[in-house]
Amino acid sequence: MIELEAVALRYREGPEVLKDLTFRMRRGELRFLTGPSGAGKSTFLRLLFFALKPTRGRAAVLGRDVAGVSARELPLLRRKLGVVFQDFHLLDHLSVFENVALPLRAMGQAREDYNRDVLDLLDWVGLKGRAGDLPDTLSGGEKQRAAIARAVVARPELILADEPTGNVDPAMAKRLLHLFLELNRLGTTVFLATHDEALIAQAGGKAVHLEHGALREL
Repeated sequence: MIELEAVALRYREGPEVLKDLTFRMRRGELRFLTGPSGAGKSTFLRLLFFALKPTRGRAAVLGRDVAGVSARELPLLRRKLGVVFQDFHLLDHLSVFENVALPLRAMGQAREDYNRDVLDLLDWVGLKGRAGDLPDTLSGGEKQRAAIARAVVARPELILADEPTGNVDPAMAKRLLHLFLELNRLGTTVFLATHDEALIAQAGGKAVHLEHGALREL
């Protein structure tokens, strides 16, 4: 599912943010990415989302070489990914329901086919009562939950999540973790960046640690 060989990445002429990363993740695995702020975790996930290309080395995701993917191919590849960003990336002019349903609409599904599934998922993340509201009326934690719902609604092959429980209380964090675990049980590959060691302990998942641009297994 993910294969990196001696991958490095720098922005323009700056120092390398990622240094000689070698990493493999099999289909159906659940892994965690840890590391201090500024270690390059978000950059690492952006590389896996085809938003960045390595400066050197080889990176392959979903069987495709990241450096060789064309702009025309990106939309179809990204439909196989569910991504939770730290800054949410919700569309302000769409309701919570419409934001969550966006991946299904992009796949050509009609509302009558996904209406119940979206509402059930919003109920799971505690947002069913906010389905018709716009994102600017939500708290940070509510935006986080909406972003998670949008990322998982289409049952992607691979979920990449950047601090997905960073803005919610412990009870909701546990509930969201169960959602990721259930999706993983059903075959989705899940890679979560987090500072929350308790979350990793609850899941019993393997973790890799990124610091000073270098990666090591825990």
